[in-house]
Amino acid sequence: MIDCHCHLEQKEYDDDRNEIIEKCRQQLKAIITSCAHPKDFDLTMRLVERYNGFVFATVGIHPEYIKEISDQCKSDFLKLMEANKDKIVGIGEVGLDYSWVKEQEWRAKQRELFIEFISLAQKLNKPLVIHARNAFADAIEILKDCGAKAVLMHFFTAKELFEKIVENGWYISVNTTLLASKKIKKIVRDAPIEQILTETDSPWLGGGKRNDPTSVRVVIEKIAEIKKLSFEEVDRQTTENAVKFFNLQI
Repeated sequence: MIDCHCHLEQKEYDDDRNEIIEKCRQQLKAIITSCAHPKDFDLTMRLVERYNGFVFATVGIHPEYIKEISDQCKSDFLKLMEANKDKIVGIGEVGLDYSWVKEQEWRAKQRELFIEFISLAQKLNKPLVIHARNAFADAIEILKDCGAKAVLMHFFTAKELFEKIVENGWYISVNTTLLASKKIKKIVRDAPIEQILTETDSPWLGGGKRNDPTSVRVVIEKIAEIKKLSFEEVDRQTTENAVKFFNLQI
């Protein structure tokens, strides 16, 4: 099992972060944590170094932070990412967020930053992890216009756009919202198993409690139920998908 998208740097883990990771080591093959703000970069890199071969990292700037990131900060961070490219397995989560950001001028700035991250991913030969809350159509168009190839749609919910994901050979990742969402259940039903990855987005999505990466187990169980496959088959394929997509050295 691999959790391809969580946030180990979040304050919810400050009291027992190492214990949580050790617990995950007993059950999972790897964890990919998403550093989505420059302030979290140092901690993320320390985790990657301490848990070499088990904790991996994607790095980017979450689009909801667009208003607080200065041009200088952005420029410095892009350079920092490039300098540490060998410690990073992907660029993300990056993209668009039209739920948190309503103003057209700031949405335009999100799109500009998104394009910069796509260019960086292409330069560094890294896959992209996309956040697109209420903005999947625009995100897909930008990705296509920029010629993005290796793309993971994190927490994908836009069933009406799913065919575009399949056509482009991109991936989707599925978390515990699958347990309750009819829309995501239909996406999983129709998605080729070869294009599905498992995630938790923890510490969130825990049903009122703190979530952690071990909940990928219930996600795999639900995928298996929906697609009428064995747990072992879904586990094997989604793990293989993650290893291939992120080029994990495990």
